Amino acid sequence: METLLSNKDRFVITVEVVPPGGPDPTQLFEQLSSLNNLYFDGFSVATNPVAKSRMSAMATCHLIQTRLGRPAILHVTIRDHNLIAVQGELWGAKALGIKTVMVATGDKIALADRGFVSHVGDVNVCDLIVMAREAGLLTGVVFDAKPELSGGFDRAVRWLEEKAKAGAQYAVTQPVYDEAGANAIADALKHIGIPVILGVLPLRTFRHAEFLHTKVSGIMVPDQIRASMAKAADPVAEGMSNARDMLQIARKLFKGACVMPPFDHFEVLADILT
Repeated sequence: METLLSNKDRFVITVEVVPPGGPDPTQLFEQLSSLNNLYFDGFSVATNPVAKSRMSAMATCHLIQTRLGRPAILHVTIRDHNLIAVQGELWGAKALGIKTVMVATGDKIALADRGFVSHVGDVNVCDLIVMAREAGLLTGVVFDAKPELSGGFDRAVRWLEEKAKAGAQYAVTQPVYDEAGANAIADALKHIGIPVILGVLPLRTFRHAEFLHTKVSGIMVPDQIRASMAKAADPVAEGMSNARDMLQIARKLFKGACVMPPFDHFEVLADILT
């Protein structure tokens, strides 16, 4: 199985998957199996998103590749593993036939959980990039920034430069919701020289858009998009229309797109990807 970015001229589409919150993957795989007839290249598997326990992302990747026959990208964070454990994760992924990883810090632990959950952080992201490359894995990273914050966008570009110097081979952006934002990112990152994949997260409601904009680090939902969601007679359809638009913008400006079905609503993919 080749890596998803083996063909440099091909536009790549991945679908993000959140592993189940327990030991039984039956329902998840019923949903994923329903996507068999859709055109996309593979799955991108989150590890304990929003710092809540989920089934092992590596186990989920292995099940996807063996049961569904599609490549899976393993997310690896410095939040959850010490140096010994993260090295084992990378070697284990390679042994199981997982060819691609995306390394990141990991979502912040909620304040209410910090009394009994700790952020490990034995290594930094650049250390983890080096370790993943040494393990023989195609290694990606995240690009996130809120352009409206003073200096935040420029800092994010410089941080991606550092990750590329450490050996990062591709980057995935946080979700973007308008052409202006996509153009700003494409222009700012083109000198770095690694493929960039645009994050596409369909909106469900105005409240969903507001939450992403105000509570989720790295995501900005522009005023006009939130206003459209607020006045839409069918907010779900409005959100999917925006996602289709962003997928077409990604085809013009980026190497690929990572579509992130909200709240396990995989049924929206049939409308977005066709």
